[in-house]
Amino acid sequence: MQINQMPIEARPREKLLNKGASSLTDAELLAIFLRTGIKGLNAIELADTLLKQQGSIGQLFSLECDSFCQQLGLGPAKYVQLQAVLELSKRFFAEQLQREAVFDSPYSVINYLKCELQKEHKECFYLLLLDSQNRLIKSVNLFQGTINAASVYPREVVITVLKYNAANVILAHNHPSGIAEPSEADKLITKRLSDALALIDVSILDHIIIAAGNTHSFAEHGQI
Repeated sequence: MQINQMPIEARPREKLLNKGASSLTDAELLAIFLRTGIKGLNAIELADTLLKQQGSIGQLFSLECDSFCQQLGLGPAKYVQLQAVLELSKRFFAEQLQREAVFDSPYSVINYLKCELQKEHKECFYLLLLDSQNRLIKSVNLFQGTINAASVYPREVVITVLKYNAANVILAHNHPSGIAEPSEADKLITKRLSDALALIDVSILDHIIIAAGNTHSFAEHGQI
C-alpha cells in the first residue's frame, strides 16, 4: 500500500504534525527522511527493512559513504542529506551548551557527544572546555587511537585548558566495542588528569563514555 493510500492519521508526516515527533516509530521517522520508497516497498516498509538489516538507526547512520550508498533505496544524495542533518543536530546541541550551564542541559551534553562520536570507529578522547558558568567554550578532539594511560598526555590536556582559559572541563571518549562500562585504564586516566588539572585549579566535572546506544557518567556513579 502506498503511504498516500493509508488513513491520514497513520501517515508519518500527518502523525508528526498531529501528535509530535516522539509519537513516531523509528521506521516512521526514517520514512520521512527517505521521502520515497522503492518498487514493491513504500517508504515505511523500506525504512523498516533498512533498520532490520543494520540493527538500529545508529548503526545505519554510522555507515561510511560507500557502505551507506550500497543499501536499498540509498545513494550519495541521501548520504549528503544525512550528514547535513547530523551536523545540524550537533550544532544545535553545542549552541544550547554555549548558552546554558551544562548541568542545566544534561540531555544536550549526552546528545552533543553522541553526535560527535557516533561515527568514530576508533577511540577518540574529547575535552569539553567550560567557562566559569559551566557553559561550553569549545570541544576539542585531543587524542585518537587506543585510549589508555600511556596515550593520553596530561601535559597536552593542561596546555589546551590554559589556551582556552577554561574554568572546568568534562572528559569524554567513545568505546567502539559498544560496552560503556569504564575500564581500569579509563579510571586511571581520569585520576591522572584530575591530579594534573588540580594544580591549575581546574576541576573535572564528569567523564562520559559513549558506546553505541549506551553511556556511562563517572559523576553519576560517584567515580569522580
